[in-house]
Amino acid sequence: MTQEGREKPMSTMEIWTYRETVTAPPNIDGFEVEAIDGSIGKVDEATNEVGGSYVVVDTGPWIFGKKVLLPAGVIDRIDSEEEKVYVSRTKDAIKDAPEFDDTRYRDGDYRNEVGSYYGPGGPGYRDAS
Repeated sequence: MTQEGREKPMSTMEIWTYRETVTAPPNIDGFEVEAIDGSIGKVDEATNEVGGSYVVVDTGPWIFGKKVLLPAGVIDRIDSEEEKVYVSRTKDAIKDAPEFDDTRYRDGDYRNEVGSYYGPGGPGYRDAS
């Protein structure tokens, strides 16, 4: 937190790390995912890799059964009782993100592309304040 009581802006590298205020349970597969403006699907896969955490969301009928990759840094909070993951992006920002590529989503170049979209200066960036 900064002196004004707000979180400092996130770097592109930090976008792959859970926020200090988020405690991720060991397994969130199957949890519902809520954007700022509504539900976007369910967690299909999640990792807790240091500096490389993410969730893959199966969007179901919302965007025709596609999946999206969300860096852990966009997660605002996880409610284990409700089994919900809350993200700090709108449905449109998530829909406009680089298309999920199931052959490359663990690849560094692809992660840089997604991180640049959601990170500072990217079209999918949103300040946490």
